[in-house]
Amino acid sequence: MTSAHTRPIDVDRRRSLLTGCMIGIALMAAADTIAFHQLLGWHHFYDQSTPDAGLLSDGLLQTAYLVLLVAGLFWFADLHRRRALARRSAWAGFVLGLGGFQLFDGLVDHKLLRVHQVRYGVDLLPYDLAWNGVGLSVLVLGSALVWWSRAEGRGAASEPARPTES
Repeated sequence: MTSAHTRPIDVDRRRSLLTGCMIGIALMAAADTIAFHQLLGWHHFYDQSTPDAGLLSDGLLQTAYLVLLVAGLFWFADLHRRRALARRSAWAGFVLGLGGFQLFDGLVDHKLLRVHQVRYGVDLLPYDLAWNGVGLSVLVLGSALVWWSRAEGRGAASEPARPTES
């Protein structure tokens, strides 16, 4: 039974942001692995050994991003079920995760650790600039979306109300 009294929806902005970020990281890792590792064959996750080691490293990367994706989707479903999903924050986290993975891969994996490069046998500068430029642009967009969603979940004015049961 419902009454005329309503209470504000308690959205969980922080968890929504983290959930979106997890899904964004996982999907960008999947896109990278499918496009550059499998379809184009430009590199493996770890290229400093044998081709078999490269394939194994790709399999481990795929396992990691699938675990992250499934965990993120379970968290998303839980937030949605409890009506605690802060949608704008989840989208902001998603875009932040996309850009964060791309830039981390470009700077840490490619340059700092040198586990692989974007492509071999070519001038790397245009590839690095494009790779890291896209990652930085998406990360900046995600940060702007986080900033724009900062009021989400603060008080009854920012969210619709739902009926309470008597």
